[in-house]
Amino acid sequence: MDLLGSIMSSMDKPPSLSEKERLLIKKRKEETEKRQAAEKQRLKKFKERVESKFVSHFQDSANIMLKFEPMDQIYRSIVHEAAESAGLLSYAFGTDGVDRYVRVYRKENAPCEDELAARRRGDPWNEQIKQQLIEKRRLVKLEEAEAINRKPEKFTPNSNYRDKYVHLIGQEAALEAAKKTETNKTYGFVPSENKKDVRSIEQTMADIRAKKRLKVNHEATETPSNN
Repeated sequence: MDLLGSIMSSMDKPPSLSEKERLLIKKRKEETEKRQAAEKQRLKKFKERVESKFVSHFQDSANIMLKFEPMDQIYRSIVHEAAESAGLLSYAFGTDGVDRYVRVYRKENAPCEDELAARRRGDPWNEQIKQQLIEKRRLVKLEEAEAINRKPEKFTPNSNYRDKYVHLIGQEAALEAAKKTETNKTYGFVPSENKKDVRSIEQTMADIRAKKRLKVNHEATETPSNN
């Protein structure tokens, strides 16, 4: 301890302040405290004015919203605090440091999400715009409901084979053609027996040769004998 005490005593002590310096520091401190007290009093009076404005404005049932001029953040926070204490709703819109302001509403007349979104974008908003949006949404829902309930219409051809070709091939022929070309209900195609020759190649060639022989014999029968 003796060594430590000797070391401490040998160290240079901070220079003592002169009386003039002490007075200057004291004066600065008093000025700072005075400014802080004045700012606190100014904010208190601002809050009192806001609260008084709420009472005078909203005592009229026709007034459902109150808009404040753009102000700094500390004043906006006072408006928000006073609105909450008064049972009101408050919202800030605009760009901070430029034109940010506060709107205060009655709780029973709270702004809808469409209004909040519009004001945050800086778009205009009024009762006419609100009603237009409501009507637009109503029509959209109505169209969606109609689309869901709408049944597909049964296709009915404007004409059929018989009516289309009756003037060309006659009434009876048209009826017969319509029967032969009736659509297969299972696959939606004309039956294969109406579309292609189902005979084999051998049968087809045999039929052709038989027809040729029949034709030759017929011609030979009809040709007169030279004897």
